[in-house]
Amino acid sequence: MTLHKRTLGRTGLQVTEIGYGAWGIGADAWKGAQDDESLEALRRYVELGGNFIDTAMGYGDGHSERLVGQVAREHEGVYVATKISPKNGQWPAAPETTAEQAFPADHVIRCTEASLERLGLPTIDVQQLHVWNDSWLGQGDWQDAVAQLKRDGKIRHFGISINDHQPDNAVRAVEEGVVETVQVIYNVFDQSPQDRLLDACRANGVGVIVRVALDEGSLTGNITPGTTFPEGDWRNNYFGGDRKVELQSHLRAIEQELGITTAQLPETTLRFVLSHPAVSTVIVGMRSVRNVERNAALADGRGLPAEQVARLYGHRWDRNWYNPAE
Repeated sequence: MTLHKRTLGRTGLQVTEIGYGAWGIGADAWKGAQDDESLEALRRYVELGGNFIDTAMGYGDGHSERLVGQVAREHEGVYVATKISPKNGQWPAAPETTAEQAFPADHVIRCTEASLERLGLPTIDVQQLHVWNDSWLGQGDWQDAVAQLKRDGKIRHFGISINDHQPDNAVRAVEEGVVETVQVIYNVFDQSPQDRLLDACRANGVGVIVRVALDEGSLTGNITPGTTFPEGDWRNNYFGGDRKVELQSHLRAIEQELGITTAQLPETTLRFVLSHPAVSTVIVGMRSVRNVERNAALADGRGLPAEQVARLYGHRWDRNWYNPAE
């Protein structure tokens, strides 16, 4: 199997269009992750030709980074992206938060060095801030730290992970040229990046790393009104209130409009995201070999027919993201 590659913006990195999202293997917010299974899935992803793994210091307090580093050290040509947690521990960054509160230079450098130690790698291919406010442009000394890390060879490229469902909050950063990549939620239901961000990224050579392409599992078709999650699993909140029930009519509408079955939902909706020309790679959470093999098969350079993409535009679903009960 040869996984199709795309250019990650002006970084020039050639990354496989299906990437590996390593939040789920951190074994904290997603319950049930087993290290042996996670390592097996990671290795299978790389064996199949996958070359882009995204992790973060905050995934299991560095546990995900350690697993990712173990596999990355075993293979050449694997690009690793990670993220720095905000010093003030605020998720997402509030509008009034200052750059100095979230990412002072010494914090950026110290966290990067700690991530390198956990990964066991000499350099990080893409280092990212894990939350973001466009008001931080020209504020604080975080940019000095990024420049220093590049000069020292500790990071190759720099980007930001945009606050959930706030794509417009990074348009200035893209237009002013301070980032090489952005990571953003984009899927059939949350199409808001199409409003401004994706066009800005294309115009400014910024690589786009898409996360949550399956809406935390909604678009797999596996979430039913009776679905339950382990105690402490963050999805209990995301799918709280009546959301599991409300979801069903949206899924049936997609299936009816495109003439597809529930089993075809994951492939169809992933291909929708890959059909946008601004998208460089889609990072998918894959904790099993079966999921790796199924998703890697979609990295074949084919999106959806334009007519199907146009139909899916009509299935945007704007919700109260942070309080499903409302």
